[in-house]
Amino acid sequence: MKIEKEPYPALYPVPVSLITCDENIVTIAWIGTACYDPPMLCFAIRPERFSHDLIEKSKDFVVNIPKKEIIKEVDFCGMVSGRNVNKFEKTKFTKTKARKVSSPLIKECPVNIECRLEKIIPLGTHDLFIGRIVAVNVDEELIENGKINYKKAEPICYVKGVYWSLGDVIGRYGFSKRKE
Repeated sequence: MKIEKEPYPALYPVPVSLITCDENIVTIAWIGTACYDPPMLCFAIRPERFSHDLIEKSKDFVVNIPKKEIIKEVDFCGMVSGRNVNKFEKTKFTKTKARKVSSPLIKECPVNIECRLEKIIPLGTHDLFIGRIVAVNVDEELIENGKINYKKAEPICYVKGVYWSLGDVIGRYGFSKRKE
């Protein structure tokens, strides 16, 4: 038997990312792929957040995919405002110049996705930011046979206030239709 709950964002897990914009870092977990061609992603952020205005003004941002060894810094960037704290200094993250946008990359994150802001859609408590991916930067040691080894990247996900690391691979797209 199923129990009906009041509507709320019950989707889980969601990927954890660090978004850099101008000189700030914000932790975002409400993020996902929006389009394959052209490549786009989207994330939700409250209008009162410091990063909201920075991205709106600069028209670009970088999605930095953190690994589990920097989880304390990731959490910190979601707990304090960039209005009051220089998060690069406090976390000791290394700011690296992006190739195609003005916002910096975080060197300690193994994957960095440079985006140009396409659109902001007001939704209610959050606005949806849609960004066109203009460059993807990947640590060399993660590349195997031309592809990212995501297990080595050690991404983090988030479920209702708790951070998780990913477990074992349990299948590959299309495995249910392959001949034995």
